[in-house]
Amino acid sequence: MPHTTPAPEPAAAVAAAVSGDVRSCTRLGSSHAWTLHGGELADGRRFFAKIADGYAEALDSEAAGLRWFAEVSDGAAVPGVLAAGGGALVLEQVDEAGPTAEAADDLGRRLAATHRAGAQSFGAAWPGWLATLPLDNTPADQWPEWYARRRLLPYLRDARDRGFLDSADVAQLERVLARIGDLAGPDEPPARIHGDLWSGNVLWGRGGAVLIDPAAHGGHRETDLAMLRLFGAPHVQRVLAAYDEAFPLAAGWRERVPLHQLHPLLAHVCLFGRSFRSQLLDAARRLV
Repeated sequence: MPHTTPAPEPAAAVAAAVSGDVRSCTRLGSSHAWTLHGGELADGRRFFAKIADGYAEALDSEAAGLRWFAEVSDGAAVPGVLAAGGGALVLEQVDEAGPTAEAADDLGRRLAATHRAGAQSFGAAWPGWLATLPLDNTPADQWPEWYARRRLLPYLRDARDRGFLDSADVAQLERVLARIGDLAGPDEPPARIHGDLWSGNVLWGRGGAVLIDPAAHGGHRETDLAMLRLFGAPHVQRVLAAYDEAFPLAAGWRERVPLHQLHPLLAHVCLFGRSFRSQLLDAARRLV
């Protein structure tokens, strides 16, 4: 686990990161191992910042993912990274509005464009993080084995070792792993995916949807769509329809949704305990 060091004073941390003065900095709360802040820089730009307490690498990873997404000019919108480093991530403030059907259609098309932009391999060139859980982004050429070894097995072992899953639960998940080559569907090239696209990581801004908090990597494009469905998202069916029109999905994608939901559900078990166990096991039962 990362070495825990005292968190820097927020305004000073933001100022150091942006190499400039901060006019105001207000604490907005906390999430996982970091505190959340909003304010204004001396040049008038409004910002949102995360200040890490021992998880600076997680914020650096998030910044890398946001910058990677921003390379796709017609892709899904993300907040601009104003600065990152030293345990601080400073982003452009997103002015939120409300979800609309038109914004959902636009998100579907833009997400398709981001996925089409692709990746060099499955995985990423930077260390991955999902909240405070490290993600192994070691690259690979084949998705089923990569997903099993880099996403499912580490968290299955972690959940077992923490006592959140018993031996019968583990056996149920292992049956899925044994069949993952058959369950994965047709081969797909690596897509440029968000990696943690639940509804809370979609901000509905005045200019459309903005994606935040990525665990970005080269992955399977169905993973992002399955994550949108996991906890429900506004107008999700319109997002999916617009996506499928722009970048048609392979036959059987709906049946593969539980497979792509296994990793986020395992991660939730590791982060929050047995309250997510039944949902995880239900997804596994739908596959085997």
